[in-house]
Amino acid sequence: QVRLVESGGGLVQAGGSLRLSCAASGNFFSLNRMGWYRQAPGKQRELVASITSSGTTNTADSVKGRFTISSDNARNTVYLQMNSLKPEDTAVYRCNAVGRWTFSATTEFASWGQGTQVTVSS
Repeated sequence: QVRLVESGGGLVQAGGSLRLSCAASGNFFSLNRMGWYRQAPGKQRELVASITSSGTTNTADSVKGRFTISSDNARNTVYLQMNSLKPEDTAVYRCNAVGRWTFSATTEFASWGQGTQVTVSS
């Protein structure tokens, strides 16, 4: 089982910044990709940003230039630095981790964190 512990959400005024963290723990062999998704009330869940173990990132157009994803592979931790926050960034942000249980595993697992609320006031 993989445990994802998120932190860093909260209430901030528009234009402010927050930094989310997500630490993964468990008996897995490797984490291939970690990322952040968000879901606002009445909207579908969307990918915010992801990062592979080799450092390749994928960032949603809506947050490019404002949000930066990074990771510390040694600590199995992913970060999301969110700057210039807008009210439309208000959502529950959930961490996602994709990896393999063993060296020889041919399939990947995907785990989700509980989510952290980010609220941006205007």
